[in-house]
Amino acid sequence: MKNSSPRPHPRKTGSPWTVAAGAALAIVTAGAFSTLAGLLVGPLHEDLGWSRGSVGLGSLVNMVVYGASAPFAAALMDRLGMRRVAVGALCLVGAGAGLTTTMTAPWQFVLYWGVLVGLGTGAVATTFAATVTERWFVARRGLVTGLLTAASVVGQFVFLPVLSWVIDAYSWRAAAAALALAAAGALPVVWAAVRDPRKGPALREDAARRALRTLARAARTGPFWLLAGTFAVCGASTNGVMWTHFAPAAHDHGMPVTVAASLLSLIGIFNVAGTVASGWLTDRADPRRLLAVYYALRGLTLLALPLLLTSAVDAPLVAFTVVFGLLDVATVPPTIALCRAHYGADAPVVFGWVSAAHQVGAGAVAFAGGMARDAFGSYDPVWVGAGALCAGAALLALTLRRPQGQRVTPPAPATPRRSRALPASPPRCR
Repeated sequence: MKNSSPRPHPRKTGSPWTVAAGAALAIVTAGAFSTLAGLLVGPLHEDLGWSRGSVGLGSLVNMVVYGASAPFAAALMDRLGMRRVAVGALCLVGAGAGLTTTMTAPWQFVLYWGVLVGLGTGAVATTFAATVTERWFVARRGLVTGLLTAASVVGQFVFLPVLSWVIDAYSWRAAAAALALAAAGALPVVWAAVRDPRKGPALREDAARRALRTLARAARTGPFWLLAGTFAVCGASTNGVMWTHFAPAAHDHGMPVTVAASLLSLIGIFNVAGTVASGWLTDRADPRRLLAVYYALRGLTLLALPLLLTSAVDAPLVAFTVVFGLLDVATVPPTIALCRAHYGADAPVVFGWVSAAHQVGAGAVAFAGGMARDAFGSYDPVWVGAGALCAGAALLALTLRRPQGQRVTPPAPATPRRSRALPASPPRCR
Protein backbone atom coordinates (compact mmCIF):
# COMPACT_ATOMS: atom_id res chain seq x y z
CA MET A 1 0.00 0.00 0.00
CA LYS A 2 1.58 3.23 -1.11
CA ASN A 3 1.30 6.58 0.59
CA SER A 4 -1.41 8.47 -1.28
CA SER A 5 -0.66 11.93 0.09
CA PRO A 6 3.00 12.99 0.09
CA ARG A 7 3.53 15.94 2.38
CA PRO A 8 5.45 19.13 1.66
CA HIS A 9 8.75 19.71 3.43
CA PRO A 10 7.81 20.33 7.09
CA ARG A 11 8.65 23.52 8.92
CA LYS A 12 8.33 23.91 12.64
CA THR A 13 5.69 26.43 13.70
CA GLY A 14 5.64 25.83 17.45
CA SER A 15 6.80 23.66 20.31
CA PRO A 16 5.84 19.96 20.09
CA TRP A 17 5.04 19.84 23.79
CA THR A 18 2.89 22.98 23.58
CA VAL A 19 0.92 21.36 20.78
CA ALA A 20 0.61 18.16 22.83
CA ALA A 21 -0.63 20.15 25.84
CA GLY A 22 -3.28 21.89 23.74
CA ALA A 23 -4.34 18.57 22.24
CA ALA A 24 -4.53 17.06 25.73
CA LEU A 25 -6.88 19.83 26.86
CA ALA A 26 -9.18 19.17 23.90
CA ILE A 27 -9.11 15.43 24.58
CA VAL A 28 -9.77 15.87 28.32
CA THR A 29 -12.72 18.14 27.58
CA ALA A 30 -14.18 15.71 25.05
CA GLY A 31 -13.64 12.83 27.46
CA ALA A 32 -15.82 14.56 30.03
CA PHE A 33 -18.78 14.38 27.64
CA SER A 34 -18.59 10.58 27.47
CA THR A 35 -19.38 10.30 31.18
CA LEU A 36 -22.56 12.35 31.27
CA ALA A 37 -24.80 10.10 29.15
CA GLY A 38 -24.78 7.35 31.75
CA LEU A 39 -25.65 9.85 34.48
CA LEU A 40 -28.60 11.20 32.49
CA VAL A 41 -30.57 7.94 32.22
CA GLY A 42 -32.27 8.20 35.62
CA PRO A 43 -32.86 11.98 35.63
CA LEU A 44 -34.34 12.04 32.13
CA HIS A 45 -36.59 9.11 33.02
CA GLU A 46 -37.81 10.80 36.20
CA ASP A 47 -37.94 14.42 35.04
CA LEU A 48 -39.26 14.07 31.49
CA GLY A 49 -40.92 10.67 31.74
CA TRP A 50 -38.86 9.18 28.92
CA SER A 51 -38.33 5.44 28.76
CA ARG A 52 -34.86 4.14 29.45
CA GLY A 53 -34.86 2.67 25.96
CA SER A 54 -35.38 6.13 24.46
CA VAL A 55 -32.43 7.48 26.41
CA GLY A 56 -30.40 4.41 25.49
CA LEU A 57 -31.07 5.05 21.80
CA GLY A 58 -29.37 8.43 22.08
CA SER A 59 -26.37 6.80 23.72
CA LEU A 60 -26.26 4.13 21.02
CA VAL A 61 -26.30 6.75 18.26
CA ASN A 62 -23.56 8.64 20.10
CA MET A 63 -21.36 5.53 20.18
CA VAL A 64 -21.93 4.71 16.50
CA VAL A 65 -21.31 8.29 15.33
CA TYR A 66 -18.26 8.52 17.60
CA GLY A 67 -16.67 5.51 15.92
CA ALA A 68 -17.70 6.38 12.37
CA SER A 69 -16.48 9.99 12.53
CA ALA A 70 -12.89 9.15 13.55
CA PRO A 71 -11.40 8.25 10.14
CA PHE A 72 -13.13 11.16 8.40
CA ALA A 73 -11.87 13.58 11.06
CA ALA A 74 -8.31 12.28 10.57
CA ALA A 75 -8.59 12.87 6.81
CA LEU A 76 -10.10 16.32 7.42
CA MET A 77 -7.07 17.26 9.54
CA ASP A 78 -4.89 16.74 6.46
CA ARG A 79 -7.11 19.10 4.48
CA LEU A 80 -7.91 21.83 7.03
CA GLY A 81 -5.30 21.30 9.73
CA MET A 82 -5.49 19.94 13.26
CA ARG A 83 -6.36 23.25 14.91
CA ARG A 84 -9.46 23.93 12.82
CA VAL A 85 -10.79 20.41 13.25
CA ALA A 86 -10.14 20.39 17.02
CA VAL A 87 -11.80 23.78 17.50
CA GLY A 88 -14.71 22.74 15.29
CA ALA A 89 -15.13 19.57 17.35
CA LEU A 90 -15.26 21.57 20.58
CA CYS A 91 -17.88 23.85 19.01
CA LEU A 92 -19.97 20.78 18.14
CA VAL A 93 -19.82 19.27 21.62
CA GLY A 94 -20.50 22.63 23.24
CA ALA A 95 -23.49 23.24 20.98
CA GLY A 96 -24.78 19.72 21.59
CA ALA A 97 -24.54 20.10 25.36
CA GLY A 98 -26.12 23.54 25.29
CA LEU A 99 -29.05 22.37 23.17
CA THR A 100 -29.49 19.38 25.46
CA THR A 101 -30.61 21.74 28.23
CA THR A 102 -33.61 22.73 26.06
CA MET A 103 -34.85 19.19 25.26
CA THR A 104 -38.52 18.34 25.43
CA ALA A 105 -38.67 15.18 23.25
CA PRO A 106 -36.49 12.01 22.98
CA TRP A 107 -35.62 12.67 19.32
CA GLN A 108 -33.84 15.82 20.42
CA PHE A 109 -31.57 13.80 22.70
CA VAL A 110 -30.73 11.55 19.74
CA LEU A 111 -29.90 14.61 17.60
CA TYR A 112 -28.15 16.81 20.15
CA TRP A 113 -26.29 14.20 22.16
CA GLY A 114 -26.19 11.31 19.74
CA VAL A 115 -25.18 13.17 16.58
CA LEU A 116 -23.60 16.52 17.57
CA VAL A 117 -21.71 15.33 20.64
CA GLY A 118 -20.89 12.04 18.93
CA LEU A 119 -19.32 13.85 15.97
CA GLY A 120 -17.33 16.20 18.19
CA THR A 121 -15.99 13.63 20.62
CA GLY A 122 -15.11 11.23 17.80
CA ALA A 123 -13.05 13.92 16.07
CA VAL A 124 -10.83 14.58 19.10
CA ALA A 125 -10.40 11.04 20.37
CA THR A 126 -7.56 8.55 19.84
CA THR A 127 -7.22 9.40 16.13
CA PHE A 128 -6.46 13.00 17.12
CA ALA A 129 -3.78 11.72 19.47
CA ALA A 130 -2.36 9.59 16.65
CA THR A 131 -2.25 12.58 14.30
CA VAL A 132 -0.48 14.82 16.83
CA THR A 133 2.19 12.22 17.56
CA GLU A 134 2.62 11.40 13.86
CA ARG A 135 3.29 15.02 12.94
CA TRP A 136 5.25 16.32 15.91
CA PHE A 137 7.20 13.46 17.50
CA VAL A 138 9.56 10.63 16.52
CA ALA A 139 11.73 9.37 19.38
CA ARG A 140 8.95 9.56 21.99
CA ARG A 141 5.90 8.79 19.90
CA GLY A 142 4.80 5.90 22.07
CA LEU A 143 5.10 7.89 25.28
CA VAL A 144 3.20 10.87 23.86
CA THR A 145 0.51 8.57 22.49
CA GLY A 146 0.14 7.08 25.96
CA LEU A 147 -0.10 10.50 27.58
CA LEU A 148 -2.73 11.77 25.13
CA THR A 149 -4.73 8.56 25.39
CA ALA A 150 -4.60 8.85 29.17
CA ALA A 151 -5.96 12.39 28.82
CA SER A 152 -9.24 10.95 27.58
CA VAL A 153 -9.43 8.68 30.61
CA VAL A 154 -8.68 11.64 32.90
CA GLY A 155 -11.53 13.55 31.30
CA GLN A 156 -13.90 10.68 31.95
CA PHE A 157 -13.07 9.95 35.57
CA VAL A 158 -12.16 13.39 36.88
CA PHE A 159 -15.47 14.83 35.71
CA LEU A 160 -17.57 11.80 36.68
CA PRO A 161 -17.90 12.60 40.41
CA VAL A 162 -18.15 16.34 39.70
CA LEU A 163 -21.00 15.92 37.23
CA SER A 164 -22.73 13.44 39.54
CA TRP A 165 -22.58 16.00 42.35
CA VAL A 166 -23.92 18.78 40.09
CA ILE A 167 -26.88 16.61 39.08
CA ASP A 168 -27.67 15.75 42.71
CA ALA A 169 -27.22 19.30 43.98
CA TYR A 170 -28.81 21.18 41.10
CA SER A 171 -30.16 19.36 38.02
CA TRP A 172 -29.16 17.45 34.91
CA ARG A 173 -29.55 20.65 32.92
CA ALA A 174 -26.93 22.33 35.10
CA ALA A 175 -24.50 19.49 34.39
CA ALA A 176 -25.04 19.78 30.62
CA ALA A 177 -24.60 23.56 30.81
CA ALA A 178 -21.37 23.11 32.78
CA LEU A 179 -19.95 20.93 30.01
CA ALA A 180 -20.96 23.50 27.39
CA LEU A 181 -19.08 26.16 29.37
CA ALA A 182 -16.05 23.87 29.71
CA ALA A 183 -15.94 23.42 25.93
CA ALA A 184 -16.22 27.19 25.42
CA GLY A 185 -13.42 27.82 27.91
CA ALA A 186 -11.12 25.33 26.18
CA LEU A 187 -11.64 26.88 22.73
CA PRO A 188 -9.19 29.82 22.93
CA VAL A 189 -6.47 27.73 24.56
CA VAL A 190 -6.73 24.98 21.94
CA TRP A 191 -6.76 27.56 19.14
CA ALA A 192 -3.58 29.16 20.50
CA ALA A 193 -1.68 25.93 21.28
CA VAL A 194 -2.50 23.44 18.53
CA ARG A 195 -0.50 23.91 15.33
CA ASP A 196 0.50 21.89 12.29
CA PRO A 197 4.28 21.41 11.91
CA ARG A 198 4.40 22.59 8.31
CA LYS A 199 3.20 25.36 6.06
CA GLY A 200 2.22 24.59 2.55
CA PRO A 201 -0.73 23.88 0.29
CA ALA A 202 -3.48 21.87 1.94
CA LEU A 203 -4.41 18.54 0.45
CA ARG A 204 -6.95 19.09 -2.31
CA GLU A 205 -8.57 15.69 -2.06
CA ASP A 206 -11.96 15.70 -0.38
CA ALA A 207 -11.67 14.41 3.20
CA ALA A 208 -14.51 11.92 2.89
CA ARG A 209 -13.14 10.59 -0.40
CA ARG A 210 -9.67 10.23 1.07
CA ALA A 211 -11.00 8.38 4.12
CA LEU A 212 -12.90 5.94 1.92
CA ARG A 213 -10.01 5.47 -0.50
CA THR A 214 -7.64 4.85 2.37
CA LEU A 215 -10.04 2.23 3.71
CA ALA A 216 -10.25 0.59 0.27
CA ARG A 217 -6.46 0.36 0.00
CA ALA A 218 -5.95 -0.78 3.59
CA ALA A 219 -8.68 -3.40 3.31
CA ARG A 220 -6.61 -5.15 0.62
CA THR A 221 -3.82 -5.78 3.13
CA GLY A 222 -3.67 -8.44 5.81
CA PRO A 223 -2.34 -6.26 8.66
CA PHE A 224 -5.41 -4.02 8.51
CA TRP A 225 -7.78 -6.91 9.22
CA LEU A 226 -5.56 -8.26 11.97
CA LEU A 227 -5.36 -4.85 13.64
CA ALA A 228 -9.10 -4.25 13.21
CA GLY A 229 -9.85 -7.71 14.59
CA THR A 230 -7.69 -7.29 17.68
CA PHE A 231 -9.04 -3.81 18.34
CA ALA A 232 -12.61 -5.06 17.98
CA VAL A 233 -11.79 -7.55 20.74
CA CYS A 234 -10.35 -4.65 22.74
CA GLY A 235 -13.69 -2.84 22.52
CA ALA A 236 -15.63 -6.02 23.27
CA SER A 237 -13.61 -6.81 26.40
CA THR A 238 -13.62 -3.25 27.82
CA ASN A 239 -16.46 -0.92 26.78
CA GLY A 240 -18.64 -3.81 25.64
CA VAL A 241 -18.47 -6.04 28.69
CA MET A 242 -16.77 -4.29 31.60
CA TRP A 243 -18.24 -0.79 31.37
CA THR A 244 -21.67 -2.11 30.41
CA HIS A 245 -22.15 -5.25 32.50
CA PHE A 246 -19.78 -5.13 35.49
CA ALA A 247 -22.09 -3.09 37.75
CA PRO A 248 -25.21 -5.24 37.14
CA ALA A 249 -23.13 -8.42 37.42
CA ALA A 250 -21.74 -7.29 40.77
CA HIS A 251 -25.26 -6.38 41.87
CA ASP A 252 -26.36 -9.93 41.03
CA HIS A 253 -23.90 -11.06 43.71
CA GLY A 254 -25.33 -8.65 46.28
CA MET A 255 -22.91 -5.75 45.82
CA PRO A 256 -24.47 -2.26 45.90
CA VAL A 257 -24.33 -0.49 42.56
CA THR A 258 -22.58 2.50 44.13
CA VAL A 259 -19.76 0.23 45.33
CA ALA A 260 -19.48 -1.36 41.88
CA ALA A 261 -19.29 2.11 40.33
CA SER A 262 -16.47 2.97 42.73
CA LEU A 263 -14.54 -0.08 41.53
CA LEU A 264 -14.99 1.10 37.95
CA SER A 265 -13.59 4.47 38.97
CA LEU A 266 -10.59 2.70 40.47
CA ILE A 267 -10.08 0.92 37.16
CA GLY A 268 -10.15 4.33 35.48
CA ILE A 269 -7.44 5.66 37.78
CA PHE A 270 -5.10 2.80 36.89
CA ASN A 271 -5.96 3.29 33.20
CA VAL A 272 -3.79 6.39 33.28
CA ALA A 273 -0.73 4.63 34.69
CA GLY A 274 -1.17 1.64 32.39
CA THR A 275 -1.54 3.74 29.25
CA VAL A 276 1.46 5.94 29.95
CA ALA A 277 3.59 2.90 30.82
CA SER A 278 2.43 1.16 27.64
CA GLY A 279 3.44 4.18 25.57
CA TRP A 280 6.88 4.14 27.17
CA LEU A 281 7.23 0.41 26.45
CA THR A 282 6.06 0.84 22.86
CA ASP A 283 9.10 3.05 22.20
CA ARG A 284 11.36 0.24 23.39
CA ALA A 285 9.76 -3.12 22.59
CA ASP A 286 8.03 -4.91 19.73
CA PRO A 287 4.41 -3.67 19.82
CA ARG A 288 3.16 -7.00 18.45
CA ARG A 289 4.47 -8.82 21.51
CA LEU A 290 3.14 -6.12 23.80
CA LEU A 291 -0.35 -6.59 22.33
CA ALA A 292 -0.10 -10.35 22.73
CA VAL A 293 0.86 -9.99 26.41
CA TYR A 294 -1.85 -7.40 27.10
CA TYR A 295 -4.64 -9.45 25.55
CA ALA A 296 -3.48 -12.69 27.17
CA LEU A 297 -3.36 -11.11 30.64
CA ARG A 298 -6.69 -9.35 30.11
CA GLY A 299 -8.25 -12.67 29.12
CA LEU A 300 -6.96 -14.33 32.29
CA THR A 301 -8.38 -11.56 34.49
CA LEU A 302 -11.80 -11.86 32.83
CA LEU A 303 -11.81 -15.64 33.26
CA ALA A 304 -11.04 -15.18 36.95
CA LEU A 305 -13.69 -12.53 37.56
CA PRO A 306 -16.66 -14.92 38.15
CA LEU A 307 -14.67 -16.47 40.99
CA LEU A 308 -13.95 -13.08 42.56
CA LEU A 309 -17.36 -11.38 42.54
CA THR A 310 -19.01 -11.32 45.97
CA SER A 311 -21.26 -8.98 47.90
CA ALA A 312 -18.25 -7.26 49.49
CA VAL A 313 -15.01 -5.78 48.23
CA ASP A 314 -12.04 -7.89 49.27
CA ALA A 315 -8.34 -7.98 48.42
CA PRO A 316 -8.63 -10.30 45.37
CA LEU A 317 -11.31 -8.10 43.79
CA VAL A 318 -9.23 -4.97 44.39
CA ALA A 319 -6.27 -6.74 42.79
CA PHE A 320 -8.46 -7.50 39.79
CA THR A 321 -9.44 -3.85 39.39
CA VAL A 322 -5.80 -2.75 39.57
CA VAL A 323 -4.58 -5.30 36.99
CA PHE A 324 -7.51 -4.77 34.64
CA GLY A 325 -7.09 -1.01 34.93
CA LEU A 326 -3.42 -1.26 33.93
CA LEU A 327 -4.37 -3.33 30.88
CA ASP A 328 -7.60 -1.59 29.88
CA VAL A 329 -6.32 1.13 27.53
CA ALA A 330 -2.75 -0.15 27.24
CA THR A 331 -3.51 -1.59 23.79
CA VAL A 332 -3.84 1.84 22.17
CA PRO A 333 -0.14 2.93 21.88
CA PRO A 334 1.11 -0.33 20.29
CA THR A 335 -1.88 -0.46 17.93
CA ILE A 336 -1.15 3.08 16.74
CA ALA A 337 2.55 2.19 16.37
CA LEU A 338 1.68 -0.78 14.17
CA CYS A 339 -0.64 1.33 12.02
CA ARG A 340 2.19 3.83 11.57
CA ALA A 341 4.72 1.13 10.71
CA HIS A 342 2.49 -0.46 8.06
CA TYR A 343 0.73 2.59 6.59
CA GLY A 344 3.05 5.57 7.07
CA ALA A 345 1.42 8.97 6.59
CA ASP A 346 -1.98 7.33 6.16
CA ALA A 347 -1.72 5.82 9.65
CA PRO A 348 -4.08 8.26 11.43
CA VAL A 349 -6.86 7.58 8.90
CA VAL A 350 -6.24 3.83 9.02
CA PHE A 351 -6.29 3.94 12.81
CA GLY A 352 -9.59 5.78 12.58
CA TRP A 353 -11.07 2.80 10.75
CA VAL A 354 -9.47 0.42 13.23
CA SER A 355 -11.09 2.46 16.00
CA ALA A 356 -14.44 2.08 14.26
CA ALA A 357 -13.95 -1.69 14.58
CA HIS A 358 -13.37 -1.12 18.31
CA GLN A 359 -16.80 0.49 18.60
CA VAL A 360 -18.43 -2.29 16.59
CA GLY A 361 -16.95 -4.90 18.93
CA ALA A 362 -18.05 -2.91 21.97
CA GLY A 363 -21.61 -2.52 20.75
CA ALA A 364 -21.94 -6.17 19.70
CA VAL A 365 -20.81 -7.57 23.03
CA ALA A 366 -22.79 -5.00 25.02
CA PHE A 367 -25.91 -6.29 23.27
CA ALA A 368 -24.89 -9.96 23.41
CA GLY A 369 -24.05 -9.70 27.11
CA GLY A 370 -27.57 -8.59 27.94
CA MET A 371 -29.02 -11.39 25.85
CA ALA A 372 -26.78 -13.93 27.62
CA ARG A 373 -27.88 -12.66 31.03
CA ASP A 374 -31.53 -13.10 30.04
CA ALA A 375 -30.90 -16.58 28.62
CA PHE A 376 -28.66 -18.05 31.34
CA GLY A 377 -29.65 -15.98 34.37
CA SER A 378 -25.97 -15.19 35.00
CA TYR A 379 -23.16 -13.13 33.53
CA ASP A 380 -20.62 -15.94 33.96
CA PRO A 381 -20.80 -17.01 30.28
CA VAL A 382 -20.14 -13.39 29.29
CA TRP A 383 -16.85 -13.24 31.20
CA VAL A 384 -15.75 -16.61 29.82
CA GLY A 385 -16.62 -15.59 26.27
CA ALA A 386 -14.76 -12.29 26.59
CA GLY A 387 -11.72 -14.09 27.98
CA ALA A 388 -11.75 -16.48 25.02
CA LEU A 389 -11.91 -13.54 22.60
CA CYS A 390 -8.86 -12.01 24.28
CA ALA A 391 -6.95 -15.27 23.87
CA GLY A 392 -7.74 -15.19 20.15
CA ALA A 393 -6.62 -11.56 19.92
CA ALA A 394 -3.30 -12.46 21.55
CA LEU A 395 -2.67 -15.06 18.86
CA LEU A 396 -3.72 -12.66 16.09
CA ALA A 397 -1.25 -10.05 17.37
CA LEU A 398 1.61 -12.54 17.07
CA THR A 399 0.73 -13.29 13.44
CA LEU A 400 1.25 -9.68 12.36
CA ARG A 401 4.26 -9.47 10.08
CA ARG A 402 7.01 -6.90 10.29
CA PRO A 403 6.82 -4.23 7.58
CA GLN A 404 9.45 -5.04 4.97
CA GLY A 405 12.58 -2.98 5.16
CA GLN A 406 11.86 -1.28 8.49
CA ARG A 407 11.61 -1.98 12.15
CA VAL A 408 8.19 -2.20 13.76
CA THR A 409 9.10 0.51 16.19
CA PRO A 410 12.22 2.69 16.38
CA PRO A 411 14.52 2.33 19.36
CA ALA A 412 14.75 5.23 21.75
CA PRO A 413 18.43 6.07 22.14
CA ALA A 414 19.59 9.45 23.37
CA THR A 415 18.98 11.84 20.50
CA PRO A 416 19.35 15.58 20.06
CA ARG A 417 16.32 17.60 21.07
CA ARG A 418 15.61 18.67 17.53
CA SER A 419 15.07 15.03 16.50
CA ARG A 420 11.88 14.90 18.50
CA ALA A 421 10.08 17.01 15.94
CA LEU A 422 8.75 15.61 12.68
CA PRO A 423 11.52 14.56 10.29
CA ALA A 424 12.02 16.19 6.92
CA SER A 425 10.22 13.35 5.15
CA PRO A 426 7.93 10.79 6.76
CA PRO A 427 8.60 7.07 6.27
CA ARG A 428 7.19 5.71 3.07
CA CYS A 429 4.19 3.46 3.49
CA ARG A 430 4.56 -0.06 2.22
